[in-house]
Amino acid sequence: MKNVVILISGRGSNMEAIVHACQRESWPGRIAAVISNRPEAAGLAFAAAQGIATAVVDHKAYAGREPFDAALREAIDAHAPDLVVLAGFMRILTPAFTAHYSGRLLNIHPSLLPAFPGLHTHERALEAGCQVAGATVHLVTAELDHGPIVAQAVVPVLPGDDAQRLAARVLALEHQMYPQAVRWFLQDELRIDGARVVHQQGAAQLFT
Repeated sequence: MKNVVILISGRGSNMEAIVHACQRESWPGRIAAVISNRPEAAGLAFAAAQGIATAVVDHKAYAGREPFDAALREAIDAHAPDLVVLAGFMRILTPAFTAHYSGRLLNIHPSLLPAFPGLHTHERALEAGCQVAGATVHLVTAELDHGPIVAQAVVPVLPGDDAQRLAARVLALEHQMYPQAVRWFLQDELRIDGARVVHQQGAAQLFT
């Protein structure tokens, strides 16, 4: 049974989707812990109600990124993780941290990477006149919002869309895609091939 540790900063809707899928589909793994950098993160209460261990490593208690990441790493490693999942974890991680979890650290980003790394992705997609928008699950590297792509979800940009409406449609697909990507990892069905990750049985890695 493989261990998954999920990091959140807020409500953690993708975390909830992963937990529910794991419970429903009998994965070869378990959600060992949910850890947040914010004590007030609403997702902690959800995780605790599911019987999942929770912890807080408050970034405000540390003088900089390096000591915070060291404390966070210690909290994560207490659960012997096979996979660490970033689910709305709003901290930039140090190269030492990403190297420690190289090949077993997943993130979801609300754009079709490599387009629009960083914040305000839906606003930027609309301003650029994009015909489609979406989200990307990728392995994390030291470069922000880069790394081999595991899966992408695509939605059309509709007439009259604003960032909120577009984000809601993208999020609905995120809740399908991210649990599937985590399950693929736990079932050893993924292989890194250069800048992307290939499903070894040929499953579709594009969600629409």
